[in-house]
Amino acid sequence: MTSIPFVREFEFEYGRCDQLSPLVRRVVANNPGPFTYTGTGVYIIGRGEVAVIDPGPVIEDHVAALEAALEGERVTHVFVTHHHLDHSPMAHPLAQKHGAKVYGYGPQSVAPAGGEVRLEAGDDVGFKPDVEIRDGDTFSGPGWTVEALHTPGHTSNHVCYALKEENTLFAGDHVMAWSTSVISPPDGHMGDYLRELARIRDRDFDLLWPTHGPAVREPRAFIQAYIDHRMERERQILEQLNNGQDTIRDMVAVMYADIDKRLHPAAAHSVLSHMIHLVETGRAHCDGEPGLQSVFRLPQPA
Repeated sequence: MTSIPFVREFEFEYGRCDQLSPLVRRVVANNPGPFTYTGTGVYIIGRGEVAVIDPGPVIEDHVAALEAALEGERVTHVFVTHHHLDHSPMAHPLAQKHGAKVYGYGPQSVAPAGGEVRLEAGDDVGFKPDVEIRDGDTFSGPGWTVEALHTPGHTSNHVCYALKEENTLFAGDHVMAWSTSVISPPDGHMGDYLRELARIRDRDFDLLWPTHGPAVREPRAFIQAYIDHRMERERQILEQLNNGQDTIRDMVAVMYADIDKRLHPAAAHSVLSHMIHLVETGRAHCDGEPGLQSVFRLPQPA
């Protein structure tokens, strides 16, 4: 597979408020895990009248750390990138305390059905923003301007936020320095994800701050490696089809033979996201809607 130049070294301390740039501070919540890496990084933009991005979980120590970081200041905007439990639960309590509103894209296009393979930290099913934002909306405070960029893929309602004064993007789970992002149907969509990766790449941001882990400091090259990785995965899948492996289960058994079989169900969902994209673009076919049990085939030569 294409090598992605992951960065996993991360200097931080739980509960400490770190000044990252003239306009940006961060507090990391103590909720590490397989989907959150070292925990949720909560970003504070500005001074005095500030915006907060992805306030994170409602954990006593984290709530106290945010209160300390925001002492003497007023939160005017609470932005949420998407509806997962490691990002949004603290949004409304924080906004209510400061008399602010919560901003987000709105509900996901496909609500979680339950019982699916758990590929993420969990859905905040009760989350609803006070203000439903759309791509290109801008918001401002003293010395700062934030632009919302709707970036479906990881989830249908994922939003990144650009800080215009520093040409910086708060990338949520769209791009992360330490890992690839999970794209799991039905709410996750590979075609959307690849399109939005290219759009973010071409905006030429100087820096990306993901919600989890360290910064992406060379965004264009890093995002291109992300895209190349996905393209190579599709080439592998097409090769499997050409070799007669026509179900996702058979493909996973070959492509992921060297990983723990307990991870194969998650791998199957990743392959499904690629298969849906291949069917949508006419590079593979199946009867009916693509699913985990579908039998796939290559197009017949003209």
